[in-house]
Amino acid sequence: MNLSNTTIRVIVAFVGIPTMLFVCWYGKFLFYLLTLAIGLVAYYEFSKIIRKKNSNANLIIGCLAIISIVTEAYNSFVDFKVLVLCIIILTLSFELFRNKGSAVNNLGGTFIGVFYIGLFASTLILIREYYNQSEFLYNRGGYLIISVLATIWICDSAAFFLGSSFGRHKLFPRVSPNKSWEGAIAGFMFSLITMIVMKELLVNFISILDAVVLGVIIGVFGQLGDLVESLLKRDVDVKDSSSILPGHGGIFDRFDSLLFSSPFIYLYMFFFFR
Repeated sequence: MNLSNTTIRVIVAFVGIPTMLFVCWYGKFLFYLLTLAIGLVAYYEFSKIIRKKNSNANLIIGCLAIISIVTEAYNSFVDFKVLVLCIIILTLSFELFRNKGSAVNNLGGTFIGVFYIGLFASTLILIREYYNQSEFLYNRGGYLIISVLATIWICDSAAFFLGSSFGRHKLFPRVSPNKSWEGAIAGFMFSLITMIVMKELLVNFISILDAVVLGVIIGVFGQLGDLVESLLKRDVDVKDSSSILPGHGGIFDRFDSLLFSSPFIYLYMFFFFR
């Protein structure tokens, strides 16, 4: 039996979304494993994409670096500055023995992949574990992550459907010719509204100002994350980062907005949350 692409997308979403929401709510080691899987698979997909530009990212060093960065965020085992220095030194040193095309391209691809994907992914851990000082407050981090995910999903959906229906002015034709200013504005507005609604429904421990700021961050940087990934894919002329999620593309495709907005969310929490 041949299923339509829409049916496959619905089935994958029906199974995947509840599972992911449960892991976000539960947190702890399960959320660490989820974040690690997102980082490693997205890095692998990224390395395949840039190979079309003769950039051979170091998979072994890159994966070890991402494991170290995400693990350090979950359970600090070394000073982060020391960890970054070790990653840089090892990446530069191992390139001496690889002899695969351009060393500059290889190093650039490895470093971008590690710090764009690995470092950004680690901030998901920092958000989820923000309230880990108290078992009573611990689930707050889960509710916050769930609210962020819901806001991103609704932002993306609003931008797509309203942009498709009413879009007249191209946003970034060079990067993504189907995206419009109308869609981007719709995504931004729905992001803001969704986060305010989630403040009332799920995260009433944050202020209305916090909800507005988080909605703005997701509405702006979530959509920028999608554009950044589109820029990379268009540069190498590929549609999806992979086909690992039937009907949805790759992990990098599905989590680009979350990866790009999470550092800004964490920075706001770090400096302004009470």
